[in-house]
Amino acid sequence: MKAMLMTATGGPEVLQLANVPEPEITSDTELLVRLKAAGVNPVDTKLRSKGTYYPDRLPAILGCDGAGVVEAVGAGVTRFRVGDEVYFCSGGIGGSPGNYAEYAVVDERFCAHKPRSLNFAEAAAAPLVLITAWESLHDRAAIKPDQTVLIHAGAGGVGHVAIQLAKLAGAQVCTTIGSREKADFVSDLGADAPILYKTTDFVWAVQEWTKGDGVDLALDAVGGDTFIATFRALRVYGDLVTLLQPGPDVDWKEARLRNLRVSYELMLTPMYYGLDAAREHQAQILEECARLFDEGRLRIHLAQTFPLEEAAAAHRLIEQGTMTGKIALVLE
Repeated sequence: MKAMLMTATGGPEVLQLANVPEPEITSDTELLVRLKAAGVNPVDTKLRSKGTYYPDRLPAILGCDGAGVVEAVGAGVTRFRVGDEVYFCSGGIGGSPGNYAEYAVVDERFCAHKPRSLNFAEAAAAPLVLITAWESLHDRAAIKPDQTVLIHAGAGGVGHVAIQLAKLAGAQVCTTIGSREKADFVSDLGADAPILYKTTDFVWAVQEWTKGDGVDLALDAVGGDTFIATFRALRVYGDLVTLLQPGPDVDWKEARLRNLRVSYELMLTPMYYGLDAAREHQAQILEECARLFDEGRLRIHLAQTFPLEEAAAAHRLIEQGTMTGKIALVLE
């Protein structure tokens, strides 16, 4: 089969199209999926440039997100049958092969039925950001109706989904964005207060919006100085969930004074540690989100698609850092 191989650690040019053996079912609960599309995420570019979780296993096939059609099933499979359309987040961190390829083998426990209302490219763009946003808001911060929520980078992959999930949970949402066009975009998704961070101090804007109370919950997808400044945008006893590793120079005094609960969110943890129950929970999140998609209550913004062989171009676009929504690779 055709696959994009990461041949070494480095720039986008290390992604090379190659012919590799087609994967085979080795467990009774596995599915063989003919991939129609693969999502491209910022984590893919980081693994490519800095090294995968398994640096001794090169070449590697990147791509955690996939969507396609079940072509074969193991003897113990009960939830799917040949011909079913599925989407999932599995592989792609350097251990088991990812989804920049024509085929993938996935355990049925970690798979979900593709939303009927999405095409394959849209579905492939969704799993990692859906799970990240859901776990951040529900599992880490236990979001509640009528809470106030700050979502950084609201027009990005995780951000634009998190806005919608927070609104579905009954929260009021403010979000940071970088342009008037992105402000319109997030408003259309339901954001109550877009904040143009380039011209407005977001901490001041949040305090104005909450009448000096600070938000109940903040989701940080930016890190650095933005992470530190967010301490002052939260109420006392608030929740801060970050997707990034805080630097060694973080002054935690304000967070401690406010008695903030700071949580990390890395949806790849269950895959890395082999936590099957947690991965099954993630598949259940995707099943629930499929229902929301099909009810018209949730949407994914697919900004652009590339053919498989142009994966390097997709990585270059993500690394520009100005993306609205998501990117996917499509396979004929």
